[in-house]
Amino acid sequence: MTEFDEMEEAYSDSEQDTDDELKEAFASGLLKPGMNLMGEQVVRAPPKNNIPALQQKLVDLKKNLPWVERLDMINAPAPIAPELAYKEEQHSKERQRELRIAKDNTNIEEDLVHNDFKREMLFYRQAQSAVLEGIARLQSMNIPTKRPEDYFAQMAKTDDHMQKIRQKLLSKQQVQEKVEKIKKLRELKKYGKKVQVEVQQNRLKEKKQLMENVKQFRKGKTDNLDFLENTPGKGGKDAKPSEKRVNGKRKFKDEKFGFGGKKRGAKRNTKDSNNDMSEYKPFRGAGMNKKLGKGNQRPGKDKRKQMKNKNKKK
Repeated sequence: MTEFDEMEEAYSDSEQDTDDELKEAFASGLLKPGMNLMGEQVVRAPPKNNIPALQQKLVDLKKNLPWVERLDMINAPAPIAPELAYKEEQHSKERQRELRIAKDNTNIEEDLVHNDFKREMLFYRQAQSAVLEGIARLQSMNIPTKRPEDYFAQMAKTDDHMQKIRQKLLSKQQVQEKVEKIKKLRELKKYGKKVQVEVQQNRLKEKKQLMENVKQFRKGKTDNLDFLENTPGKGGKDAKPSEKRVNGKRKFKDEKFGFGGKKRGAKRNTKDSNNDMSEYKPFRGAGMNKKLGKGNQRPGKDKRKQMKNKNKKK
């Protein structure tokens, strides 16, 4: 065996050992995809904490300005208001209920959602305390904190841009109003359908009761017909005043011709009506002469024409 053959055999044995080691490492979970990347390793500088340089930089950046220019404050959070405490308590109860439904045994003090709510409340109280203390300090220094009524400042946006914003807000408002109107109409429609169903059910119930009463009357179980008079409906005795509709045409005919009954021969004279002279009034013409029994008669046509011609000549 030559030297080259010995080197080749040793290389194949070492390669076989390497493959076996890789298989064992992959089977045990030590080797995962993406761990071995081909390429040059990036050399990163070790982190440095140069405290003297940082302090020197802080001295360079720091400026001795008055408090009015800085407005920096260190204060504790403001006392929690009753309504905020109530909101926090309600949020805690709601979150506990959600955790109980989700079968989560996390303590409410360790819950991330509730802690986020409490953190936001703390930020709010911190800002409130800073505002209360800051306004008092500014007022003690005779610095105004409210904008005067005659204050004028140049707008950062042009009038055209603000007009576009105004049109967009108006369009959004109109869309919102339209949506609200559609919601109301849908609710009214649902309510109308509900009322209509109730009315139909009541009518069916009344009709069923009426048929039952009629059936009992036919069988001779009762001789009372009051249920026919008390039947509710249009114009019935039990109908509500709002349900009784007044027909103008029917009302006029009732007043003129009456409400039914015998019509034939109603205007025929009788012996008593013929002898009754209480309502008789004799006719007396204009200028009636009581002695002659005549009135002033109108001239004839020719006579009137002659009188008219005489008047024209005059």
